[in-house]
Amino acid sequence: MSVVRIDGHGLEVECIAGAVDAPTLVFLHEGLGSIAQWREFPHVLAADTGCAAMIYSRYGYGRSDVLQAPRASDYLHHEALVVLPQLLQELDIQQPLLVGHSDGASIALIYAGSEYAASTTGVIAMAPHVFVEPQCAAGIDAARQSFEDGDLAHRLAKYHRDAARTFYGWNDLWASPAFRQWNIEAFLPQIVCPVLAIQGEDDVYGTMAQLDAIAAQVSGPCTRLKLPHCGHVPFREQAQITQRASAQFVTQVTDSRKVSV
Repeated sequence: MSVVRIDGHGLEVECIAGAVDAPTLVFLHEGLGSIAQWREFPHVLAADTGCAAMIYSRYGYGRSDVLQAPRASDYLHHEALVVLPQLLQELDIQQPLLVGHSDGASIALIYAGSEYAASTTGVIAMAPHVFVEPQCAAGIDAARQSFEDGDLAHRLAKYHRDAARTFYGWNDLWASPAFRQWNIEAFLPQIVCPVLAIQGEDDVYGTMAQLDAIAAQVSGPCTRLKLPHCGHVPFREQAQITQRASAQFVTQVTDSRKVSV
């Protein structure tokens, strides 16, 4: 584990060695996530595919610098278009394969649909958001109640330097009326790399409409994986299926790159 200073903030980073001729898996956590909350998933996926991997906690999360101000409404865009490119450049990662969960999946899609489209090897988007659905508001409200009256604060304190700032930095933004209009569908047509989009049927934050929007609008190939009996965290709730599908996707993308080269 190391600390890398990006965009004025110290970010905790973990790197996993892998084959030099394979893409680097770049893990982008959820809105309340961190390196530690990925658990064994990045290490298993890297081992299964032979790829190197990079995992990091965004500013305000995990053991990275503590959040000092409210999140701006363009926070996810800033992470995708400013922070992530700087971090990849600092670590000399030139052909990333982005593995994003929830907010991290949105960051991955923005990045892959931007000026960095040509350098993006692939995207695995788990529980992605490309627009805000009505049911998402109920999930955000339920999370706040669990943080203030339940055990969520205690559980998050195990992973974040300041659990309250981490939580409210995320929750206040998503709960704000202005954020109900948030939408990143304009980035989708510029995505030319392969995409694996994964969604649990019982996810309280979004429906299969997210996957359908992605599949209908990206310019590259898109595979949808819809998981029954699964909520918002496929890599934990349906670990074997998610792991197997992700490894197969990474292997196919890597083999395709070798053939084209």
